[in-house]
Amino acid sequence: MPRQARLDSPGTLHHVMIRGIEKKKIVSDNRDRDDFVSRMGTIATEMETAIYAWALMPNHVHILLRSGPWGLPSYMRRLLSGYATWYNRRHRRHGHLFQNRYKSIVCEEDPYFKELVRYIHLNPLRARLVENYEKLEQYRYSGHSVLLGKIKNQWQDGDYVLQWFGEKSGEARRAYRRFVVKGIDQGRRDDLVGGGLIRSQGGWSAVKELRRLGLREKSDERILGSGEFVEQLINESDLARKAQFSRRELNRRAFLYIQKMCKRENVNVKALQSGSRRKGVSKVRYQLAKHFVDNWGLSLAETGRQLGVSTSAISKMLMRRNSS
Repeated sequence: MPRQARLDSPGTLHHVMIRGIEKKKIVSDNRDRDDFVSRMGTIATEMETAIYAWALMPNHVHILLRSGPWGLPSYMRRLLSGYATWYNRRHRRHGHLFQNRYKSIVCEEDPYFKELVRYIHLNPLRARLVENYEKLEQYRYSGHSVLLGKIKNQWQDGDYVLQWFGEKSGEARRAYRRFVVKGIDQGRRDDLVGGGLIRSQGGWSAVKELRRLGLREKSDERILGSGEFVEQLINESDLARKAQFSRRELNRRAFLYIQKMCKRENVNVKALQSGSRRKGVSKVRYQLAKHFVDNWGLSLAETGRQLGVSTSAISKMLMRRNSS
């Protein structure tokens, strides 16, 4: 069965799950973790993407976010492509780091927001990355410690999360802490990591009761929410998809950036795109390649096409410069 298109429009709440290929590690040490977290926050700020909850695990990541005007795919492309290239250069490895397709579930806010925040932030404790709840409050690689004011992350929208628990910050943090502690014994929540009719209705027994009453509820495997929410979201996403930036527009913007950079460095655009290896041209080509891959999330192939060289040339260029 072909994969369905992602559902997204600005302001959509997503539970995003990213996994390492073949369940392998995506971070090897704290330097990797710090880079991923910093990159996640910096790009979220630049692309007006609100992040509410997150947990970075050895071989996967959970993020609860609200997509910005550029949309979820653009945000994820920049985050994953940029980090994977950096990680591969640093560890001198080749090939895919992540599974080819990250998982994103669109979530209805009122019934699921608090539950998702709690579930995601308890991940390090469930996986025994921390010894106990007290250590979780100090853990640097999830958003829980940020909500409690233990660690500062300006890019994480903690104020919005805490508004669900109280009007004053102190009162809200105490209520949030109590809520999280109550969820420790729940274990893994399969109902919060996917969509579809059974999860959205709260289990198979609820679905059977609907059928007994002769009621039909619209559902979608990409969505966790009521039938009314599912129908509304699909209609909105169809309209939003037509207005999203095309690949042609992204390439056009890349070319304009190349022109701007070449003018500033007094380099001929045609020389750069014809594969010239003159010192000044090569320097600008490297700067552009690094910017497109790390900051824009362009693939090595797309970057190579823009800069007039092969995919392998871009890969070697970035690896060589990183090791020098």
